[in-house]
Order: sequence, then C-alpha cells, then structure tokens
Amino acid sequence: MGVLAVEVRGSGGRLRAMTSSSMARLEAEDLSFVREMLDEVAFWRTDVVRPPLAVALRDPKLAIDVQDVGRRGDDGLIARVDGRPVGAVGVRWFNDEDHGDGSVDERTPERSIAVTAEHRGHGIGRCPVAAMLVQLRLQGTRQVSLSVETDNPALRSYESRGFTQRPTVEGAVTRVRNLSRRPRL
Repeated sequence: MGVLAVEVRGSGGRLRAMTSSSMARLEAEDLSFVREMLDEVAFWRTDVVRPPLAVALRDPKLAIDVQDVGRRGDDGLIARVDGRPVGAVGVRWFNDEDHGDGSVDERTPERSIAVTAEHRGHGIGRCPVAAMLVQLRLQGTRQVSLSVETDNPALRSYESRGFTQRPTVEGAVTRVRNLSRRPRL
C-alpha cells in the first residue's frame, strides 16, 4: 500500500529520527506475528502476567481467532515501521456455533486489531482500521463487529470511528460499525 517517511524533529528543529511505515495485506508468512498480536489483544494490561503464547492458545476463546487462518473470507492488514511488523488488523467470518466474543450474526464479520505495546498510542492502528472498513464496504459488507473490554483505552478510538455499543458481556462490550456510512479516519 505504499511507504510513508516521517521526520520527527526535536527542540530547535533538529532531526531526531527518520521512520518509514507501511501497510500491506497479511500473507501466510505473517501468521506467527498474527498469533503474537492475538496475545497483545488478550493480555493488553501491563499489570497482568502473560502466560506463554502456546498456553494462551489452548483457550478456545483465543484460539478461534487464529484457527484455520486463511479460510474463505479471512482478511487482514499488517502495519510495519522500519520494516518490522508492529500491528495487525484482521477480519473473520464466523457461524452461530463457533464465534468470538464480538459476534453479532453470520452476516457480520468480527474484526480484531492489535499494536505492539511499544507502538501503542501513536496512531499506528488508525490506517489499517480505516483501510479495512473501506475494503469491507466496497465488498458489500453491511456491518462489522468487535469486542473490547470496558477498561481498554482503545474503546474511545472505536467510539470515535462510529462503532456503537451492543450489550456488555462479562466486562467486554460488543461494538458494531454500520458500513453504509463513510468510515471515519
């Protein structure tokens, strides 16, 4: 999708860093990073001890997001900074029997997004989210859903992008974004 070079200037206008960022469709070789990002989604709190990823993936609620990745309808984008993957957004279609916490119905894909801890709060997640919303809209998808915990700082970002709340389940909120309107960037 292209590369953007960003200059960061410190006091006195001195150049502090040059960073390149890019976004591209997820490929098979990105699967291990997607699994790591699933860990970021599940264990985003800094005060919680994370189990090893292999242990975490034994939980069916987590594993469902990466089981059989690449099946029909799966899609995703990966964000890179200086060539390193730093975030991912994915979309999966589920059925009424097997689905994640953000499920609404079989016609509504669930979206997940994660950014590495050291890159959060810099707006890195905005571009892949906006691009994915546009892509789904162009494909004729009417809405997309997600689940976010009520104390997750990302909740404000989803609200500002038009995701509306559904009933709360066990400390998590299902949010739905109607795609008949233009996505907010």
